[in-house]
Amino acid sequence: MSGEEGTVRTDAWIWAVRLTKTRSMAAAACKGGHVRVNGQRVKPAHPVKVGDEVRLFHEGRQRVAVVRRIIRKRVGAPVAAECYVDNSPPPPPREAVAPAGRRDRGTGRPTKRDRREMERLRGGLPPV
Repeated sequence: MSGEEGTVRTDAWIWAVRLTKTRSMAAAACKGGHVRVNGQRVKPAHPVKVGDEVRLFHEGRQRVAVVRRIIRKRVGAPVAAECYVDNSPPPPPREAVAPAGRRDRGTGRPTKRDRREMERLRGGLPPV
């Protein structure tokens, strides 16, 4: 940890406020360039202080958090939510499309015609 009292490691803070499930996942995100503090890519040991903006690209979405309080230990979700201001964009909507290619049990192997139908539904073949 840094010699200053008001800072903590980036990976430890991301894990403590529950933006990632494990500290090793937070460190891997930092090493992979998926974490930015005030617009700069950072290493896991980069110090974070109150007022910093932390951007995390994780699990297909972007999380933007402004540090309100420094914590070093992982805490419960209600307490963790008080430690940052969440400025994240809303998550992308889930697609309401039925999964293509699902067949009922016991219907046997698909015929050539069935396979062509499934490919058309997936967008692989042009309509005949």
